[in-house]
This record gives sequence, C-alpha cells and structure tokens, in this order.
Amino acid sequence: MTQETKGMWLGALGIAMFSLTLPFTRIAVLEMDPVLVALARAVIAALCAAPLLWWERAALPDAAQVRSLLITAAGVVIGFPVFMSIAMHDVPASHGAVVLGILPLMTALFAALRFGERPSTGFWIAALLGSALVVAFALRQGGGELHMADLLLFAAVVSAAMGYAEGGRLARTMGGPHVISWALLLSMPIVLPVTIVLLWHHGMQASPMAWVSFGYVSLFSMFIGFFFWYRGLALGGIARVGQVQLIQPFLTLLGSALLLGEVLEADNFLFALVIIAVVAIGRKMPIGRQG
Repeated sequence: MTQETKGMWLGALGIAMFSLTLPFTRIAVLEMDPVLVALARAVIAALCAAPLLWWERAALPDAAQVRSLLITAAGVVIGFPVFMSIAMHDVPASHGAVVLGILPLMTALFAALRFGERPSTGFWIAALLGSALVVAFALRQGGGELHMADLLLFAAVVSAAMGYAEGGRLARTMGGPHVISWALLLSMPIVLPVTIVLLWHHGMQASPMAWVSFGYVSLFSMFIGFFFWYRGLALGGIARVGQVQLIQPFLTLLGSALLLGEVLEADNFLFALVIIAVVAIGRKMPIGRQG
C-alpha cells in the first residue's frame, strides 16, 4: 500500500468520525448551553491529551511550531466548535451538512494561500461558484434571507479550513496525535476559565442521550478523529487526502436521519450533490508555486 493510499484510508476514517459531529452536537445543544458544549468538549479532550503527551515523552514544540499550533487551536479547538454549536441550536443538522459541503475547497484554498501556492483561475471560479451555491441553499432554506445560523456556519467553515490546513502541514513533522494534543493544551488558558464560568452559570443537567452525544463530540470529534485525519493529510498530502471530505455531507445527512429522525428532503441531496461536484472540479484545478 502506497503512502498516498494509506493516507486516503486514514483520512476517510477521520472524516467518518467527524461526519457525526453535527447530529450529536444538535442533540447535546438542545439540552445544554451551546458555547459550554463547544468549550467543555475541548477540556475533556485536553484531559486525554496531557497523559498521551506525557506517556510518549513528546518534545516541547519550538517557537515556530507553537505559532502554527495556536492557529490550529483557533480554528479547530475554539472557532469551529463554538460557531457550529451555536448554529446547531437553531437549524437542523441536515442543513448544516449542506453548508459545510464547501469545506474541502476552503481547506485547499487556505493551504494554497498559507503555504506559498498560486491557485489557477479555474480554482477561483470553482471556489466562487461553490460558495454561491452554499449561499443559494441557505437563502432557499431561509425564505430568501440569510439567518444568523447560516453566518455562523460560514464562520465555522472558515475556522475549520484554517485549522485543517495548518494542522495537516504541522502533522508532517509532529504527528497527528501530537498536533491536536498540543493545540488542545495551548488553548486551555482561554478555554478552561471560560468553561468554568459557563458551567457555574448554566450547569449541565441533561438526558442520558445528550450526555452520550457530548461524550462523542469530546472524544471522537475533538480528539481521536484528528489522529486519523492529520496523519492522513501528512501521508497523502492536504490537496489529495482532503478529497475524502467529499463524503462527509452525505454521511452527515444519513446520521441526521438515523439519530435525529430528520426528514431528508430532495433539495438537501440535490444541493449537496451539486456543491460536491463543484468542489471535486475545483480540487482538480492546478495550483502553482509562487516564485
């Protein structure tokens, strides 16, 4: 098995875990404070990350790595979970699945701009078209208006793309488990105090199913899934392995139906299919190195 193929399989396992993030978050935030769910899941994951780093005698990151880790943490530890959790309180998970369908293209865009590459005209056209389709879907679902939940989902896409691209590159030298573990620990000076305050104000009284959902997003969405995802990106390349994100909207739609009983309308599948087709075309457009 080639490194690229292995990377694709590992990436697919990570995406399979991530695909249930929206439905499980939806279950949790209907009974718990959304921001508390978003930040507390990082605290739980950090409690797992610290022993892992100690057990493996992980080297302390250098200054350059710390900067990259802070960017990663801002994207996938804080930004994406907070924006997504608040949005999931107001819209179905199936709606979020379609909006997040643009994430693969945004990840490639961040990787290109951040790491000194020059996207082709075709890539930019695909990016704009894909974004326009997502906006059109949100407008159609919102009765001709963009609602706050849609804007939050757009912000979640940008945050995740930034964290995926930065963390995927860093995983080449640090390893996927160490990247997410250090990102979690570096975020704690901000995340932990805010979590304690929110816990004091809101508490976490919830049903067993809400607790199971919170446990899933804490352990799999926030921690274990990144082991496979970042390792896959490191082995096969961000642009290539990132293509497996194309299956995520459909897995999320399926999870929304099974876990939440959401009715999957034809519009959802149609928009998801068209957006993914545009993303797939965009991912094949050339990206040249600057200079």
